[in-house]
Amino acid sequence: MDSSQLLKGVLDVAVLAVLHERDSYGYDVVRRLREAGLEDVGDASVYGTLRRLFRAGSLTSYVVASDEGPHRKYYGLNSVGRAQLAASATTWTAFAATMNDLLKEVHA
Repeated sequence: MDSSQLLKGVLDVAVLAVLHERDSYGYDVVRRLREAGLEDVGDASVYGTLRRLFRAGSLTSYVVASDEGPHRKYYGLNSVGRAQLAASATTWTAFAATMNDLLKEVHA
């Protein structure tokens, strides 16, 4: 199965989950997703997702000066993003349980 197709379907909720832990700038979100096991996530996909979620009103954004280079744009969850994450988590849990039930015989 092509994991990139699965990743497209869950990237929004994965980004929201990472930002639920703490506000982050783009590359930090990429790094944290990869550390969590989503090694195939692309930089451009994450940056696009952050911009889209921000335009949709799910994220806040602010710029922080950096001593190590250019300023960094940080993203964080707002009340809309927290509600979206909660709804997505419920949907994902139900979906994963259904898939686990369908596949339990394969692993038996």
